[in-house]
Amino acid sequence: MTSRNPSESLTVLTDLVLPSETNSLNNLFGGELLARMDRAACISAGRHSRQICVTASVNHVAFNMAIALGSVVIVEAKVSRAFKTSMEVYLDVWVEDLESGAKTKANEAIYTFVAVDELGKPVAVPEILPVTALEKQRFDAALRRKQLSLLLAGKIKPAEASELKALFV
Repeated sequence: MTSRNPSESLTVLTDLVLPSETNSLNNLFGGELLARMDRAACISAGRHSRQICVTASVNHVAFNMAIALGSVVIVEAKVSRAFKTSMEVYLDVWVEDLESGAKTKANEAIYTFVAVDELGKPVAVPEILPVTALEKQRFDAALRRKQLSLLLAGKIKPAEASELKALFV
């Protein structure tokens, strides 16, 4: 199985915030944004693995900025790290000003997807070979996040969380 560059999985979804997608303050519902991010992340994971992919977890979401009615929303998703059958997908959400073209980062999230066959059984995925400084940073941090998740779930012992221990030594 060949390794892949994270840019090969880049998915960019651009959409407009419509009235039916907003709350009483005329801002995009958080759940609507989560659904958009899930779709972008799924496409990204599928591009990387060339398999059917299912959402395993939403590991982190930061709603840093409200997104107003009429805004142009850009969701960028890219696989940050691949494990045996799972992939961490990092998402950046931007709001674009149509007049100036300026983009403002509004939110970010980290999802985990698992590649599966047509029967829903997990299948192996290719490795990621990070290239840029940001890709390398996200790649390294993904292992720490995975170890923390496994530790909290009781699936590994503290002594096995080598990447986490390294943070404190």
